[in-house]
Amino acid sequence: MHILLVEDDAMLAQAVSAGLRQNGWSVDCAADAAAARLALVDHHYTAVLLDLHLPGASGLSVLQTLRTRYDSTPVLIVTARDQLSDRVRGLDAGADDYLVKPFQLDELYARLRALARRSQGRVTEVLRVGSVTLDPGRRVVTRENEPVVLSTHEYRTLLALMERQRRVVTRDQLEELVYGDTGTIESNTIAVYIHQLRRKLGEELIATVHGFGYRIGEAHP
Repeated sequence: MHILLVEDDAMLAQAVSAGLRQNGWSVDCAADAAAARLALVDHHYTAVLLDLHLPGASGLSVLQTLRTRYDSTPVLIVTARDQLSDRVRGLDAGADDYLVKPFQLDELYARLRALARRSQGRVTEVLRVGSVTLDPGRRVVTRENEPVVLSTHEYRTLLALMERQRRVVTRDQLEELVYGDTGTIESNTIAVYIHQLRRKLGEELIATVHGFGYRIGEAHP
């Protein structure tokens, strides 16, 4: 299990991450919302431990960015906010579970194991275009039944297009779906990912709609 711990209290983050590592889990730590967003773009995590009160922006904004990108990574909110309204907002924003500080580490471990089990048991629709398939549940892409290795950003670009088959997706939309609001990226970055996807999956898979963006699948009549 690979965990992202988003916590601005350095002592608590150190204690929790040490406990997780002793249980055999690998842990990345982020102390603010911006660092959390970058980590979630660059890595695939088994689960996220997310504090709500963070410097610069609320943890809810991190969660909303994640779900806007259709990223179903399990999120366990860990916070001192114990009001029912806070729990409702967190769960409505897409959190999978909610744990109030202070807590026992054994309970945290148990909740993480439960999240991992539920995540592994989720049934997600396999997306298909021609000979290319994408299984969001297993994060596996195949071409003619052979697995294809994609980078994280290539995978998210392909997922964004395949979830919107037969529709034109603009470059700005792709940047938002792939990167969220992590800041300005190079103007040709999406074009580079499209080029790599065509090289790996076939030149004919992704059509360029000049002046608008990109499309997978035949256009609506």
